[in-house]
Amino acid sequence: MKELAIRNGYVFDPLNGVDGEKMDILLSGGRVVEKVKRGAEEIDASGMAVMPGGVDLHSHIAGSKINIGRLMRPEDHRRDQVPKGRVTRSGVGYSCPSTFVTGYRYAQMGYTTVMEAAMPPITARHVHEELADTPIIDKGAFTLMGNNYFTLKYVRDGDMEKLKAFVAWLLRATRGYAVKIVNPGGVENWKWGRNVHGLDGNVEDYGITPRQIISSLARVNEELGLPHTIHLHCNNLGVPGNYQTTIDTMDVAKTIKPRDERKTTIHVVHCQFNALAGNNWMNVRSGAPKIARYVNGNPHVTLDLGQVIFGDTTTMTGDGPWQFNLWNMTGNKWVNSDVEMEAGAGVVPYTFKPNNPANSVQWGIGIELALLVKDPWRVYMTTDHPNGGPFTHYPEVIAWLMSRKARTDAMNAMNKAVMKRTGLIDNYREYTFSEMAIATRAGTARALGLEGKGHLGQGADADAAVYRVNPTQWRPSQYKELEKAFSRAAYTVKAGEVVVKDGEVVATPTGATHWVNAKVPEDLEKEFIKDFEADFRKYYSVSLRNYPVEDAYLPAQRVHAAGGASP
Repeated sequence: MKELAIRNGYVFDPLNGVDGEKMDILLSGGRVVEKVKRGAEEIDASGMAVMPGGVDLHSHIAGSKINIGRLMRPEDHRRDQVPKGRVTRSGVGYSCPSTFVTGYRYAQMGYTTVMEAAMPPITARHVHEELADTPIIDKGAFTLMGNNYFTLKYVRDGDMEKLKAFVAWLLRATRGYAVKIVNPGGVENWKWGRNVHGLDGNVEDYGITPRQIISSLARVNEELGLPHTIHLHCNNLGVPGNYQTTIDTMDVAKTIKPRDERKTTIHVVHCQFNALAGNNWMNVRSGAPKIARYVNGNPHVTLDLGQVIFGDTTTMTGDGPWQFNLWNMTGNKWVNSDVEMEAGAGVVPYTFKPNNPANSVQWGIGIELALLVKDPWRVYMTTDHPNGGPFTHYPEVIAWLMSRKARTDAMNAMNKAVMKRTGLIDNYREYTFSEMAIATRAGTARALGLEGKGHLGQGADADAAVYRVNPTQWRPSQYKELEKAFSRAAYTVKAGEVVVKDGEVVATPTGATHWVNAKVPEDLEKEFIKDFEADFRKYYSVSLRNYPVEDAYLPAQRVHAAGGASP
């Protein structure tokens, strides 16, 4: 049994109340333990920060959208070629990296768990093939449900029991981890070249509203006892003035009774794109203060940033009508991808420019959200990779959050709209190491309901990151040193094995795929299946037996129970 001792590091383990204490972390059999045998392998972490392995709860790393991005952007490959290493394979891709490069680069930053944020059910097998091909990290995928025919049908009929049975069945069939909702109703309307514009717009052919879709799925999510809340991409993304839609959307879930173990009932994704004030792109300004005021006063909400990174990237989202709008605004390449009966998506390259007033404001909104939400347990660091920018820029975001000088220097190099239309210039808050550990691992793991992740307590997964920065000596003026440390971990440990040393990948184990085995009573399941099979045969182009994901697609898997049931 492999054993490892991380000695003398400054440990940041917020879930267990450890805030920079100098201590040892002992690992054996893939778990954190109290003791290891004499002669165990040792890491001397003296003068370094030790944290649990990073947990990214929202990224796009596998499936049809990222592959469209790879196919349509050979220039993305040419600019970033990765040669074969001693234990690593070659690869390509800056904003749309290949599967191997994705695993390597997350591990190099100290991340050990990543969630794919949007999986169309009918292409779930392909998603899992790519997840299985992504080395080192654990992963999971969120199943798209907000514009699915069966969701809309049962919401229209007011049949919450069959909706509950459908959600449980679909999670099992796709080996999904959570309920994902993207522009509810808007993607369905996109089949007619239209969208919805707010919570009470009409969904074509169903006579229902986005408000009903969200409230129904949120209620079912909690009644099933799923480990994560609904994972929601709001209506009106990218529309100046949309902060009010976002607040109204959060309010929809306010009266939903949460599962026993948590207070939250909704997670709003890449909130920067939905925190815009103003009435057009010429006068767009930050709506972050209003969003933060609501979040600070309502404990049922969590959100992630979707932080903008300046430079070239590839935007991709299940929000097909928004991507059409972006294509109209930019004239860049565009691919529309509709998935029968279930979802839709679009892919458009985009460049965020520091001299662009709107882009500078967007950059400021993400940072402002993180600084204005008082509770770091409810706001998480993401770039909505690759939409706001590649995940490889996380160390820059960490520097901006932990150093006012870092973000002031950044603002001085961009359009002054960021200082005039956001409140960043007057915000002096700087994240601590412990708060940063919450925003990148402890908080995200807790929001996902991953009990073995995000902490270093007894029995936790043996996932850890050691960073070559001394938290007792580091000062915010030294932000470049911080950025360097978080870019190339001194050590990354996955399941008790050192996989990165001094920023170099030294081992490439297979990470597990996590999914939720949700269930309903047997009589309800039978009633639902009878109704479901008839419509499936009528409308789908594949047979039902070829639809569910088989175990062969998940060579390493970890099954999670819902609602206290056994896996």
